[in-house]
Amino acid sequence: MAPRRKASVAVVGAGDFIGAAIARRFAAEGYRVFGGRREGAELAPLRSAIEAADGAFEGRSLDARDEAQISAFMAEADADQPLEVAIFNVGANVNFPILETTERVFRKVWEMACEGGFLTGREAARRMVERGAGSIFFTGATASLRGGVGYAAFASAKAALRAVAQAMARELGPRNIHVAHLVIDAGVDTAFVRERIVAARGKEALADLAPDTLMNPTSIAEAYWLLHQQTRDAWTFELDLRPFAERW
Repeated sequence: MAPRRKASVAVVGAGDFIGAAIARRFAAEGYRVFGGRREGAELAPLRSAIEAADGAFEGRSLDARDEAQISAFMAEADADQPLEVAIFNVGANVNFPILETTERVFRKVWEMACEGGFLTGREAARRMVERGAGSIFFTGATASLRGGVGYAAFASAKAALRAVAQAMARELGPRNIHVAHLVIDAGVDTAFVRERIVAARGKEALADLAPDTLMNPTSIAEAYWLLHQQTRDAWTFELDLRPFAERW
């Protein structure tokens, strides 16, 4: 564990996999990490893991669609020490045939995956611009770049989030705020993804997976850390991440 820094990182969408890995990676570098997810009680294992490694973590129940909650979360992360990094990592990956996609489903997915990102980015930027420094990163997906069968709601929300990130990068880059969008273009190694593979192709398909075919959340988190280390003469806006064997 690196020495404690006088700076904090906010992770909106600190789930069990990518979000948790990002939180652990920045905590290992000495940052105080604020993690938010819908059910704050589910952050207990992450808190324990980080604190066991002598890191600092604050977990909060958080609805990314709620403007007041996001504003309060960012204010708290910025209160005792400056908010240096904000990461929006809310998924909202659902699959519905277009004829079965209700208005409610479409709207809620958009609110989670796009509006939540806008609120997170705006509230982080309001604090970072005052100091003239900071990083704001958005987690995207294959659906950020193209639609797929059953993914009208998810793809439209993720594509819109990408556009929000582009607009923010153009506006905030000259103010020394690094905005980046990461395209996670493959399955992440989670129980959910493995269950989907079995359901679609059978247990033998899972057994036949070559090592590193699925993305390790720890490897993804490393990309976020490396982005934050970039010097501003060569900032990356968009970073595609995919395993060696992924077709694209």
